[in-house]
Amino acid sequence: MSHGHGHGHTGPVPIGPVAARVVVGLLTAIGLAVLVGAVILWPSKHSVDIPLPFQTASGGAVVTEAGTVTSQDLGPCGSPSAGRAFTGPPQAPADASYQCQRSIVDIESGPNEGTHTLLEIGPGPGQPDLRVGDHIRLVRQTDQSGTTTYSFEDYSRGLPLLLIVAAFVVVVIVVARWRGLRALLGLLVAFGVLVGFMLPALLDGKPAIPVALVGGSVILYAVLYLAHGVSLRTSSALLGTLASMALAAVLSWVAIEMTHLTGLSEEQNTNVQTYLGHVSITGLLLAGFIIGSLGVLNDVTITQASSAFELAHLDPGANRREVFGAAMRVGRDHIASTVYTLVLAYAGGALPLLLLFSVAGRSISDVLTGDAVAIEIVRSSVGGIALALSVPLTTAIAVILARPTRSGTPVPPARPAGRHAAR
Repeated sequence: MSHGHGHGHTGPVPIGPVAARVVVGLLTAIGLAVLVGAVILWPSKHSVDIPLPFQTASGGAVVTEAGTVTSQDLGPCGSPSAGRAFTGPPQAPADASYQCQRSIVDIESGPNEGTHTLLEIGPGPGQPDLRVGDHIRLVRQTDQSGTTTYSFEDYSRGLPLLLIVAAFVVVVIVVARWRGLRALLGLLVAFGVLVGFMLPALLDGKPAIPVALVGGSVILYAVLYLAHGVSLRTSSALLGTLASMALAAVLSWVAIEMTHLTGLSEEQNTNVQTYLGHVSITGLLLAGFIIGSLGVLNDVTITQASSAFELAHLDPGANRREVFGAAMRVGRDHIASTVYTLVLAYAGGALPLLLLFSVAGRSISDVLTGDAVAIEIVRSSVGGIALALSVPLTTAIAVILARPTRSGTPVPPARPAGRHAAR
């Protein structure tokens, strides 16, 4: 029998390092499986025709140019200059049978840069209310006669968005310093995985659950290790999050099958089914459920792992059960607050829909069981279940790594009489 290190006990070699090797081995095996899955699911390079709603009159992709509103008034519509590039004043309409909002716009990019165009916008819901000085985007296309025409696309938000994002980046880096910078790099990786792998793979008709699991796993490996460093603490959170994500995938599939959700209550899904018939709407729902759960799962699991390691460090004499119980008390508070966050976030996104239902005169049961609201209920429920179960799972993994034992029996260092473990 060999002597225990520092405590005078005899027994087998501590299994703490063994547990660490098991966790590292699992994460390595999962990482290799994810890489193999990415290779298998990698999208082909064949092109997809542009769907009809996104085509120009000539069948090509929409091209936009920059413009600034320089003149605005209310007057007769029907000018031959409407939508055309011109210099000088626009031509007068042939008659004054109806009036609309007329905007002269300076074209600031493209082949007609330096000229003007006239936008005639009739009154009605959803129509833009342009003002002098507004920066906008114009759709440029060519009609059947070969003449270039322009129409309103949207407001130009490039600079305001850049300023908002820059403020976000600066605040995160100033407050969180290098860790904040690494977290932002993780966000870039996540965006790259979403745009470079997941969307093309789904567009290629690959099965949604494997695509979401592979893409989500790559995001988790990058985000967690970049933001929190390579350590047993981060590894325990990563393993707990991966397991919870897999659970969320299974729960999502079961829930969608049980409730027969179609997703066709959303206009975007209807367009996908109409113009991209090879893409599964149910698959998109599944992928959305899985990816949507990652952020909140990551938040909870890293908190639980950190709590377990910190509690174990603060009270070296506490055994596994004590550390687990203390960490779970933290986790229960986190579950309660995060479930509110999860449900209210989905409810906030569905406010316009709920507002329409509130004036439709339908019964509350019909509203709640309709496809549109049921999707949000299922999404919240699946996320909440995965969130709640991720807490004990991640806490258990972290406690095993943070508090080594011998032969499965805790061996705490000697403590003065009457001293109790930290709660």
